[in-house]
Amino acid sequence: MNALPPRGKVVLAAEGIGISFGGLRALDGVGFSARAGEVLAIIGPNGAGKTTLFNITSGLYRATEGRITLDGVDVTDASPHRLAALGLSRSFQNLQIFFRMTAAENVMAGRHLREGSGLLADLFRLPAARRANAATRDAAMALLEEVGLAAHAGTPAGGLPYGALKRLEIARALATDPRVLLLDEPAAGCNPVETEEIDRLIAQVAARGVAVVLIEHDMKLVMRISRHVVVLNQGRMLAEGTPEEVRANPEVVAAYLGTHGAREAARGTADA
Repeated sequence: MNALPPRGKVVLAAEGIGISFGGLRALDGVGFSARAGEVLAIIGPNGAGKTTLFNITSGLYRATEGRITLDGVDVTDASPHRLAALGLSRSFQNLQIFFRMTAAENVMAGRHLREGSGLLADLFRLPAARRANAATRDAAMALLEEVGLAAHAGTPAGGLPYGALKRLEIARALATDPRVLLLDEPAAGCNPVETEEIDRLIAQVAARGVAVVLIEHDMKLVMRISRHVVVLNQGRMLAEGTPEEVRANPEVVAAYLGTHGAREAARGTADA
């Protein structure tokens, strides 16, 4: 299990990230710092480069400029598998769930990097493999309990409501014992009740000491649970600061929030 760093310590940092696709400059000089036990939100209009930044941070894309460090170690060119082993996990904007597998099996699938048994032990069902499988199931059940899905452990994922699937994906991401959790629009498509459940879950994860980096369009949620906010626009940094500072920034209001969004952000800040 990855030992979590002291609360407030910078765990993940991106500096001067840039990337182009053909003639399109998707990101230009973007950076952020994520701290243990805190929620960092990355917001901005569609096409601002938020998911591209996540794809670079999680090893799916290679930045043409800049540097990413995890616990002070340069991981700019690390593969997704290597980053996962080092303690970085993520969810995706579109559900990446095994719908024919049960909820428990989905979470167990996310636990494979933490299993100690080897291929031969699994093939011959040696005692070490049986112990590892039992430990994996126990860990999966604990995570399902944490996200409120323990009663559905044996339910095929395809039979779960949408909001439950969002929480299931977070549980699977947590199965790797991450130090850093990247969440790409975890509340997208959720109704108000489901959004509140996601809100509480993210706060619980951060309270454990995990550094959470969040992309989200729900401004009430962002302002309620974030410690720091980074705003992107057209691939560049538009603003950063506390939720209150970002909400009051006229450039952010003009480029992204608008009048309605500013009201929603204010409401979220008041609820925090």
